[in-house]
Amino acid sequence: MNLTLRFFLCLAAWGLIPAVFAQNQTKPQAPTRQTESRAADIDRAVAALRAITTLRADFVQISENGQRVSGVFSLKNPGRIRFQYAKGVPLLIISDGHSLWMIDSEVNQRQRWPIGNSPLGALLDPKRDVAMFGTIQPTGNANLIAVDVRDRKHPEYGSMTLVFERKSAAPGGLELAAWSMLDAQNKRTQIRLSGHQYGVALADSLFRYLDISARPHK
Repeated sequence: MNLTLRFFLCLAAWGLIPAVFAQNQTKPQAPTRQTESRAADIDRAVAALRAITTLRADFVQISENGQRVSGVFSLKNPGRIRFQYAKGVPLLIISDGHSLWMIDSEVNQRQRWPIGNSPLGALLDPKRDVAMFGTIQPTGNANLIAVDVRDRKHPEYGSMTLVFERKSAAPGGLELAAWSMLDAQNKRTQIRLSGHQYGVALADSLFRYLDISARPHK
């Protein structure tokens, strides 16, 4: 389960990233065509995320050593998300729009974060502006846009790179195809999505976690 825990902790770091840009210049520079194009790509990526009402897709999670786990990823805006791992993997990651939970049934462990400073903050919180802390990375493929998010003042948070593929059928014309996370120990974890289904009916109950331990005893 180290693979999944590392994946989750890296998401947590990403959610805590504040709005920053590296300030390496002593005076403002006039925008170039390249910087204007990159800013437009970030705007398109943010718009594509916000344009999703519901999404269901298969996911494969890949560690640096090639270990793989799979499952189903569900998203319902605003702020609801679910990673349902395949049978035999005793983990669930879920958000109801207010809190995000990680449940490990193998060791009976539950962890909870408020959405305001939670994992997946840029994806879950519509008030978060990805453009304020993201930079475009070259992909060598005109059909792909890669957005790197990191806090350069806190390298211990690691970094995340979201990869979008240009697809006319996807909301905003861009499809979230994959993301990768690099932790403070330089260990990389990748998530790849496939079989995207948009606008599917997803019940709100799918994104609720009932904490039985919190119930009063009779």
